[in-house]
This record gives sequence, structure tokens and C-alpha cells, in this order.
Amino acid sequence: MDNSLPSTKEFENSIPFWHDPAKRAIVYQLATLAVVILVGYYLFSNTVTNLHRQSIATGFHFLEKEASFEIGESLIRYSAASNYARALLVGILNTIKVAFVGIVLTILLGTFVGVARLSSNWLVSRLAAAYIEFFQDIPILLQLIFWYAVFYDSLPSPRNAMEPLPGMFLCNRGLAFGIPEPHPAYSYMAIAFMLGCLGVYFLRKWARKRQDRTGLAFPMFSTGSAILLGSPLIIWLVSGAPTAMDMPRLSGFNFTGGINVSPEFTALLLGLVLYTAAFVAEIVRAGIQAVSKGQTEAAMSLGLKPWQTLNLVILPQSLRIIVPPLTSQMLNLTKNSSLAVAIGFPDFVSVANTTINQTGQAIEGVALIMAVYLIFSLITSAFMNWYNKKIALIER
Repeated sequence: MDNSLPSTKEFENSIPFWHDPAKRAIVYQLATLAVVILVGYYLFSNTVTNLHRQSIATGFHFLEKEASFEIGESLIRYSAASNYARALLVGILNTIKVAFVGIVLTILLGTFVGVARLSSNWLVSRLAAAYIEFFQDIPILLQLIFWYAVFYDSLPSPRNAMEPLPGMFLCNRGLAFGIPEPHPAYSYMAIAFMLGCLGVYFLRKWARKRQDRTGLAFPMFSTGSAILLGSPLIIWLVSGAPTAMDMPRLSGFNFTGGINVSPEFTALLLGLVLYTAAFVAEIVRAGIQAVSKGQTEAAMSLGLKPWQTLNLVILPQSLRIIVPPLTSQMLNLTKNSSLAVAIGFPDFVSVANTTINQTGQAIEGVALIMAVYLIFSLITSAFMNWYNKKIALIER
């Protein structure tokens, strides 16, 4: 008589799949996927049928048609004779401009306020706390409308424009200021600056290795500043030190020449930066407070000055805590820029809405809006995740 027990594999094969958790989980996932596909197919087919019944054209062929509307601000050449594809590209570039400048200013302001919130000076700390509470508690849309109203209702007309600095004019049409006239020297200066940034990057890597090997600190700040500022300055001097300026001048009902920053862009940037920086400040404060107080005491015992302690000891460690929630705030700023439609700034949502109204391609237009903001979010997340991995502690 064979009394041998069945093997584990034979025992598992003899169990019905509805009693096996692993197999049952696979069945549930396949069933869920099938339901999602069926629902998606139903919605798609129903939409196509309704569009066909109402004789509404589908597809993206409308992108090749003439847009027939003007856009107030554009980083590229555009006119009403351009097609819808170029109009949407203008909106995308305007959104990128607002998001990039806003993220940079938000990080700077949020870091400053977050550090000020922990200041031992009672007045500085309370002012930072008041700023955080005030701007966090007011909806972003109300802030945008407020700043827009400030520019249009509180500032004078171009003929009575304020001049806070020589050559700078502030009025209800925006901020106008002079810029250098085109000259070949400025292109070479820009190239020198970019090469200087590359050189400073490699110099910093070398300085860190040198300090790890010898314990001697390299004067990175002064040397890097000399490289970044000195090389463009030398090229400017060699090129004859051009100083000609393109200054704004009143022409009709507005200023021409120089650069004119519209009130819509300024109001949008102010609202986004001031609102988001309040949340970033709390993130910075929490990240700094998460660093052990013993780190600060150890730095003080070594004779480091307060700013050196903050720059060399506290911030590098707190960054590992700050970066993940900071990524969410950067994404929020980019997505909140879609509220620009409320104050008339021609961002991507505003241009897409105009396109939808003129062409009737609502589904395609909304799909483009969703796709563009999804791409923005994925790119931002990918960059921040890369940076987060770069600063993460590597265990040995």
C-alpha cells in the first residue's frame, strides 16, 4: 500500500481555482479589465453615433484651417491668418512661460518665507506666519481677480504712467521697460554664460572630491561667481562695450519699444507665486524642523556661522524631505495656470476654448487640453523624481 504524501505542486494543482487566492485574483483582474474595455467601447461608440446623427465632423483636420482670431501675447510669430495648430502652440508656449517663471519665483520666495518662519526674530517669524496664513486661506481664483483689478482700476492710463525708475513705466496697460538693442556681443555673452555654467558644474564636482580627499574647502561661491559673471563681462568689453538701449516710448494709447509685460501676465504670475509660495514655505519649514537639532549643535560646535550651518548642514538634509511634497506644489502651480482664462491671459486653455467655440470640435479640444496638461505633469514629475533619486542617501 502506497502511503506517500502528494507533492506540493500536485496539491496546488488539485485545488479548484476559486479556492486559490492567487488564481482568483487573476480572474478578478481580467474581469475588471473586460468591464473597463466594454464601458469604454460603449461610450466611444455612443459618442460617434451621436456625432454622426447630428452631422458633426470628427477628427483633427480643423487644426490646418485658418484660426481667424488674434492672440494678445505670443512668443512666436502669429497672426489671425495662422492655422489653429499654430494658435494652440502659442497657448502652449504661454503656459510654459507662466509655469517656468512661476515655479522659479515660487521656490525662491517659498524657501525665503519658510526659513523666515523659523527665525529667532519674533517680528520676522510672525510676519512670515501671517503671510502663510493669509495667502493659504484665500482661493487662488479670487487672488487672480484681485491682482487683475489692481492693475486695471488702480493704475493710471499710459499718458499718466508712473515712472518708478528711469526708463520704466507702470500703467494699466502693464509694465514697460528698456532692453539693450540687438548686438552680436549679446549672443556671444549668452554662449559664454552657458559654457561658464558647464564649467562651474564640473568645478563643483572636482571641489567636492577634493574636499572629501583632503578636508580642505574650495572657495566655490567666489570662484563660480567670477566665472559666470567674468566671462560675459570680458566678451562685452572686447566687443566694444555696447550700451545702446531700446527704450519704451508713448505712441498713441500705449508704449512701443522695449518690453511690455501685460497686466494679465503680471496678475497671473503674482497670484500663482504668492499663493503657491505659502504652501512651499510650510513644506520648507517642516523639512528644516525634521532635521535633528543635534546637527545644528554639532555645526555650531565646529565654528560654522548660521548661514553656513543652514547652507551646508540643514538644507542638504532637509531637501530629501522637501522634494516629494514640493513636486506636488509645482504640479499644482502648472495646473492652476489654467485659471488664466478668468483674467484674459491667452494660455493654452483660453486658446483651446476659443478654438472649440469657433470649430465646434469640443471633444477633440478637451482631449487636447487633457493631453497637454498630462504631458506637463509627467515631465515635471519625471524631472523631480530624477532629482529626488540624485539627492537620496546611498547606503553602503
